[in-house]
Amino acid sequence: MNSPDPGRWAPELRSVLRIVAAFLFIAHGAQKLFVWPVLQPRDPAALGSLTGIAGIIELVGGALMLVGLFSRPVAFILAGQMAAAYFKAHAPQNFWPILNRGELAVLYCFVWLYFSAAGPGPWSIDAMIRRPKKLKIPVPAR
Repeated sequence: MNSPDPGRWAPELRSVLRIVAAFLFIAHGAQKLFVWPVLQPRDPAALGSLTGIAGIIELVGGALMLVGLFSRPVAFILAGQMAAAYFKAHAPQNFWPILNRGELAVLYCFVWLYFSAAGPGPWSIDAMIRRPKKLKIPVPAR
C-alpha cells in the first residue's frame, strides 16, 4: 500500500497562501484610501502623499496578487514596498520588530519575496495563461 505524498498539495497551498495574503494586504490599502475597515473614523490619506501612494500600491498590487496576474513582478514590487515601510516607519523606533511593531511588514516582505521567486501557484491567471492550449484539429472523414 502506497503512503500518500504529503507534498502533493504544495502547489495548491502556495496558491492558497497567495490568495489569503493578498486578501489581507488589500485591507491595508483600503484602510489608507477608503478609511474602511476602521474602528475610529479618520480622513483618508491624500493620494499624492507617501501613505496614499502606499495605499494605491497595496490595493492594486494586492488585487493583482489575489487573482494571480503579473504575480512575480508585482510580488517583487510589494516586497520592496514592505522593506521600505519597515525601514522608514518601524526600524527607527527600535531594532527589534516585535518592539517596533514592524513584524507584519517584515513577514509581508518575505512572503512577497517568496512569490516573486516561486510564482503564484496553479490557481492563478498567470498559470492559466501559461498552460499549453490543446489544439483540436478536425480530422476529415474518409
